[in-house]
Amino acid sequence: MDNYHIHPLEPLRFPLVARFYKTHYPPGKPKKDEHIWVIEGPSGLCGAVRFQQRPDYQLLTGMLLHPDLRGTGLSHRLLNAVQETLCQRTSFCLAFRPLATLYAQHGFTPVDHQVLPDDLAARLDRYCQSGKDLVAMEYSPKA
Repeated sequence: MDNYHIHPLEPLRFPLVARFYKTHYPPGKPKKDEHIWVIEGPSGLCGAVRFQQRPDYQLLTGMLLHPDLRGTGLSHRLLNAVQETLCQRTSFCLAFRPLATLYAQHGFTPVDHQVLPDDLAARLDRYCQSGKDLVAMEYSPKA
């Protein structure tokens, strides 16, 4: 596992990330204005996490690992690598329920719908009405 490198995405390499999402998670379309971190290994790009910037917060969204690498600990390494980014401003994520424990291990705690900024609460409502089982979580830096 030492052959993996985590770093912010260079803007010229955006098409590579867009293709990665299209191949492995088509609904998660990255946008050029997002802050994107990637993890690369011997065979190239194998994971990414995106941060959407809002006026009063950021949303960790679209964390994706290559299906063959899930369960290897790389998601933990990726979340550890972005801790400084998470600490820069109020950070939320809308986690698929089975992944809530993973995010909790990295400083996220479930929050009530009422705590969310209005636009994020509306987004959560839309996602849940479409059948997605999500947990709203806020990042709380470890003391």
